[in-house]
Amino acid sequence: MRKWLSRIESPADIRGLPVSDLKEIAQEIRETIAETVSKNGGHLGSSLGAVELILALHYVFDTPRDRLIFDVGHQTYAHKLLTGRYDRFPTIRTHGGLAPFTRRAESEYDSFGAGHASTSISAALGMAVARDLKGEEFRVVSITGDGAMTGGICYEGLNNAGALGADLLVILNDNEMSISQNVGAIHRYFNRLITGAFYNEAKDNTEQFIQKFPTIGRKMLSLAHKVEEHIKGFLTPGIFFEELGFRYIGPIDGHRFEQLIPTLRSVRDFRGPVLLHVVTQKGQGYPYSEEDPVVYHGPKGFKIDTGEFSPVSQSKPPLYTDVFAETLTELAAEDEKIVAITPAMAVGSGLTMFEERHPERFFDCGIAEEHAIIFAAGLAAEGLRPFAVVYSTFLQRGFDPVLHDVALQNLPVRLALDRGGLVGADGPTHHGVFDYAYLRIAPNMVVMAPKDENELRRMVKTAQLYDAGPIAFRYPRAHGEGVPLVEPIEPLEIGKGEIVREGADACLIAIGAMVYPALRAADILSAAGIEVEVVNARFVKPLDRELLADCARRHTLLYTYEDHARAGGFGSAVNEALVELAPGRQAFMFAIPDQWVEHGDVEALWADLGMAPENVVDRILDDVRQARPLPRPEPVKGIADCRLPMAD
Repeated sequence: MRKWLSRIESPADIRGLPVSDLKEIAQEIRETIAETVSKNGGHLGSSLGAVELILALHYVFDTPRDRLIFDVGHQTYAHKLLTGRYDRFPTIRTHGGLAPFTRRAESEYDSFGAGHASTSISAALGMAVARDLKGEEFRVVSITGDGAMTGGICYEGLNNAGALGADLLVILNDNEMSISQNVGAIHRYFNRLITGAFYNEAKDNTEQFIQKFPTIGRKMLSLAHKVEEHIKGFLTPGIFFEELGFRYIGPIDGHRFEQLIPTLRSVRDFRGPVLLHVVTQKGQGYPYSEEDPVVYHGPKGFKIDTGEFSPVSQSKPPLYTDVFAETLTELAAEDEKIVAITPAMAVGSGLTMFEERHPERFFDCGIAEEHAIIFAAGLAAEGLRPFAVVYSTFLQRGFDPVLHDVALQNLPVRLALDRGGLVGADGPTHHGVFDYAYLRIAPNMVVMAPKDENELRRMVKTAQLYDAGPIAFRYPRAHGEGVPLVEPIEPLEIGKGEIVREGADACLIAIGAMVYPALRAADILSAAGIEVEVVNARFVKPLDRELLADCARRHTLLYTYEDHARAGGFGSAVNEALVELAPGRQAFMFAIPDQWVEHGDVEALWADLGMAPENVVDRILDDVRQARPLPRPEPVKGIADCRLPMAD
């Protein structure tokens, strides 16, 4: 039980406390975050780095009346602990527990939900304008990370905010990192801002000195302001924000309450848009995270006192992510046209290996998914073979470029979608359950999903050699099935599936990570006297229409099985084809219902959704009984062996 946190029910409980008490609370917050993340996993470094900043914001501002809008939820653990959620904090990221990011439905203090980056300025501006239109009075604060500032949405928001002139405070929380080390010109720019810290202090001191001379002070000050506009660009790069219509202040130390609190009080009542530049350290207060903020960005299973991670079981098959990265790196050694692009996901997508081996052909674009896809399109237009590697959920931001800049021009961009399907504890903002739908609608697009790690290698090879247009493949955040990795790597025939199990009573057409659960369900049904044919479709687009027509000819009972939303997914594609191939025949779809899927253990989520193998067994068992009466068998054994793809 924490001395302070156990007594804090709302931010009102900390207002008026001396700074010495705030420092004690900050230490308790860090200890609580580290203990919880070591068990549950989560975002450690960014949350530790924002502790003093979040404490100071709740100390100075009248939350929840004043709105705090966070950019991504990585930094918000201290915010949750200060807003009445301390007792539930040990449940964060667990099934039925606290959400991993801010969520409006969870707390009145969560003014706006955040999962992806670069949204807070635009959302905060919308709230500020709504406030003014309604004639209300409250303050609006956007807390935006420097990593998010590599995304174009931030600049759209800044541009509009400067033009509208609404009262708005944007805090740039600068820790020099997003998930991976920040890259690009914007990152270099912020580093220059830090070196210009003397500017605001020098300006204020000069103005105070001039104003001591009442007779000539006004004229001198006017002249000084004119001179300032000419020399300011040499003194500080903050002129960029001021030219956008913001008053720029900073940088200040984001870990010193002695600077944070007076500064926030000063800017709280400024009129118009203000940008306060706060410099923090990712992982502050936990030495292992300070030393390696990349590794400790989102760790799980480590000892707090030593920083050691729990040993990884050597018996587990390799991760799909690692298999993909190793395969792409291997193929790039033979094919100089292969180029890898990622929007700030080099570590998570396994591309650090590719970067080490082929640095001149590796490009990290920052948190800029739209740019990354169009950049890849430009590379493809000049005859290279670009692989744009991105998490499924983040590619949603690149949907328009995929449609208009890639598919419309029929450019052979290879889209490698990591984290396809349910990803577990990160929840609805990160589940990759819409990619089949938004990719298959694009003319010229090929969409694949492997059943295991060896088939993933074959799909990477297929994508490498496919120069006829865009091609995409998605794979789960999970370990593989433990199958042998066959050499040499053979490409697949485009649009051809395979029958992986014979059966006369029903046909279960599975795609991607659901093929092996389908096989296990079929084995259980076999023990009950029902033989189910299992098809590995491999392709969402183009479908193997010949195989599908043959299945419809031989089977009355048809089913599809996918780790994707029902609307517009693989099952929808199959039923659309059946309208032409077998009029009157329809496949029952085992797919994610029309709902948002919460965070939690993947196995528990599948059970909640009615998507677990036992649900497949029960449905087919009932359907076959209705088609031909069977004696009710003994309770089916072996359900526990129907392993689903698990998120790590």
